[in-house]
Amino acid sequence: MPPNINPFFDSVTGTISYVVYDELTGSCAIIDPVLDYDPRSGRIRTTSADKLTDFIQLQQLTVEWILETHAHADHLSSAHYLKNRLGGKIAIGDNIPAVQETFKKVFNLGNEFIPDGHHFDYLFADEEIFNVGKLTAKALFVPGHTPADMAYQFDDAVFVGDTLFMPDVGTARADFPGGDAHNLYRSIRKILSSPSETRLFMCHDYPPNGRAPAWESTVAEERAHNIHVHDCIDEEVFINMRNERDATLEAPVLLLPSIQTNIRAGETPPQEDNGVSYFKIPIKMD
Repeated sequence: MPPNINPFFDSVTGTISYVVYDELTGSCAIIDPVLDYDPRSGRIRTTSADKLTDFIQLQQLTVEWILETHAHADHLSSAHYLKNRLGGKIAIGDNIPAVQETFKKVFNLGNEFIPDGHHFDYLFADEEIFNVGKLTAKALFVPGHTPADMAYQFDDAVFVGDTLFMPDVGTARADFPGGDAHNLYRSIRKILSSPSETRLFMCHDYPPNGRAPAWESTVAEERAHNIHVHDCIDEEVFINMRNERDATLEAPVLLLPSIQTNIRAGETPPQEDNGVSYFKIPIKMD
């Protein structure tokens, strides 16, 4: 049964969130929802999440899952906020404890933060099958961008997270802690081994040359035209390109607050004794 798919594009972070639903039962899943954060003021707003909420309530849907493809480094997740408003289980891949362990050290998090994945309601294994109403879905382990990336397949639609972008943008970086260009290439080939007509839905778009934002491609289009990983590019060429390119990239603007929120399934760090929550910023001296 093909799913109904409604995308929501956040122009500030270039993120596409999705509501995937079964019209027959009214069950739905939310994929990669955004929490709006202004780094200049430290102010959090829920404008993007409320758009998803309004749509879900208008369609009279019931949220069964809030799916994260990975612990994002470029936007804060609104999974916790949406669960409190709409219900559903927050889920991510079962390798998330490795990411949590890495960033517990980076941010010197205290004993309150236990890196065992318990912040999420459910951890998916590779190839695990689950349901959204009468829709059947599969979780796919696609490491490389991070060591815990997942894609989610509903019938002929695969939500690829940050593994792939639109053909004219290419592929995700692999230089975050635990990232690996070899693994990224193999994960991409895993996705692109699907039938050519398989629809691929991106988590981000950074439109070049003034084109309008886009988020849906196909396996055939990616294999023929992706500027980083089309069929004429082998693993060695890809890895050299990816490593050289990653060395020139700056850290995402929202990297530090995003990671501290997203390893907690969308919860900000716990409030301190003055009732205020704080993000940590490690200082690096050159």
